[in-house]
Amino acid sequence: MDAPQSPTASCIRDKQPSHWTARPCRAALQPIVAAGRSFACRTLGARADALAPLLSPACVYFSVGTDHAGAPARIRGVLQNRRVFLATFAAVLGNFSFGYALVYTSPVIPALKLSSDPELHLDKKQASWFGSVFTLGAAAGGLSAMVLNDLLGRKLSIMFSAVPSVIGYALMAGARGLWMLLLGRTLTGFAGGLTAACIPVYVSEIAPPGVRGALGATPQLMSVFGSLSLYALGKYHPVIQHAGLLLPWRWLAVAGEGPVLVMILLLSFMPNSPRFLLSKGRDEEALQALTWLRADSEVHWEFEQIQDNVRRQSSRVSWSEARDPRVYRPILIAVLMRFLQQLTGITPILPSQQDAAIVGAVRLVSVLIAAVTMDLAGRKVLLYVSASVMFVANLTLGLYIHFGPRPLTPNSTLGLEIMTLEGTEQPPATSFNYLTLIPLLATMLFIMGYAMGWGPITWLLMSEVLPLRARGVASGLCVLVSWLTAFVLTKYFLLAVNAFGLQVPFFFFSAICALSLLFTGGCVPETRGRSLEQIEAFFQTRRMSFRP
Repeated sequence: MDAPQSPTASCIRDKQPSHWTARPCRAALQPIVAAGRSFACRTLGARADALAPLLSPACVYFSVGTDHAGAPARIRGVLQNRRVFLATFAAVLGNFSFGYALVYTSPVIPALKLSSDPELHLDKKQASWFGSVFTLGAAAGGLSAMVLNDLLGRKLSIMFSAVPSVIGYALMAGARGLWMLLLGRTLTGFAGGLTAACIPVYVSEIAPPGVRGALGATPQLMSVFGSLSLYALGKYHPVIQHAGLLLPWRWLAVAGEGPVLVMILLLSFMPNSPRFLLSKGRDEEALQALTWLRADSEVHWEFEQIQDNVRRQSSRVSWSEARDPRVYRPILIAVLMRFLQQLTGITPILPSQQDAAIVGAVRLVSVLIAAVTMDLAGRKVLLYVSASVMFVANLTLGLYIHFGPRPLTPNSTLGLEIMTLEGTEQPPATSFNYLTLIPLLATMLFIMGYAMGWGPITWLLMSEVLPLRARGVASGLCVLVSWLTAFVLTKYFLLAVNAFGLQVPFFFFSAICALSLLFTGGCVPETRGRSLEQIEAFFQTRRMSFRP
């Protein structure tokens, strides 16, 4: 007589989609997969429930094929995920607004320096604060996300970010003094920090594993589109009035409200994250949300896995649990990735005015490369390539400054950026020298490396590796650390340059890029093709890799 099977063992064996295909290779391997599941259930018993997420990849893999009509699986997947794409687009409009607000000062500061209104005329110090106060607002937004992400939920938190964003743009559009400009800039930064913590979590929680990498790159992609839109609307035209801007600086602020309002409208029709709803005990709403997102008859199988994972956890992480490596290890990985990302030098190196359109185009192409290849090559491969490219670029910049022509010529991108940070006027260009192309090319190389790896992937991995019960708080912590680091770099970069020379910071950035390579190899797991439940179960095993 066969031994009685536990409900858990039966559940694991039965948790497989019914649309397995009849292709010979898959048909031959189906008994092997079934035998492996049966052996695991008999051997592990009750413990199999804890490892259920790790036993499902084969089932998921072999369920991909062709349907009865013969349509390619990839096309079928696109059709099934069309609602996920729509919900993602609605959410990442917040990132579009973030990218727009981030570079708003690029054309506005030069215009205000020429303003005849004494209440709005900016000197060097005021211009510096107008540019950098955004990062303080973003840090405050990340701090608020630590509460709002779990209190309101991912979707409502994103929608709530529209309130400070709309008020901030309105203050800048109707500014009658410096305080209104600074307050408006701070509020748009607050909204940007809040969306930076909430949108990646929302996207990762609604996306299927097979497209989560591509969709995880869309926040960075839309941020680049937002910046390019600002550059286009604020393009300098000497023949046009309004201080030479294509659009007056007040109307640039008004235009920034458009994407925010569209975001609110679209998100009103989108579901909340099923994982968040389950964590709040709203099972019926969670099933409805997942059914709407997937448009797949096998949605109950995925729903049961998410439900099992949520039930094994307490509602919130206690301070005593925070000392457990199974909890703090993924949080530490996410926080350190955000910290290292800023220390690669992106904030000081990224041009704010000169060459902005070229940089935006390079960023756009690079993020598109990341979106296309992330689910094919994997996260870690792109992180390795990205850190290596940034290392070479930073080292080249440091060596050029140390051994190159002195002083830096106006043809040099570095020379222009230092003058911008210092708030000094640009001297007339000197005769062209091919050597001055080296910093420009190195800067473009750095931007390319950053945008195809450490730019978008750190945000995606943040939302992937964080445990569900700590995801809301920890994502806000990551944003807080990221923007505080950016603020410190923005304010103290020139002090370091004056104290040690311009080459020393770039040698430091290159060393951080080398450290990032080691950190990726030793601490970051490969999450490609894994569900969020599988990733969370992996950290419960205390292993360093998904490989046995």
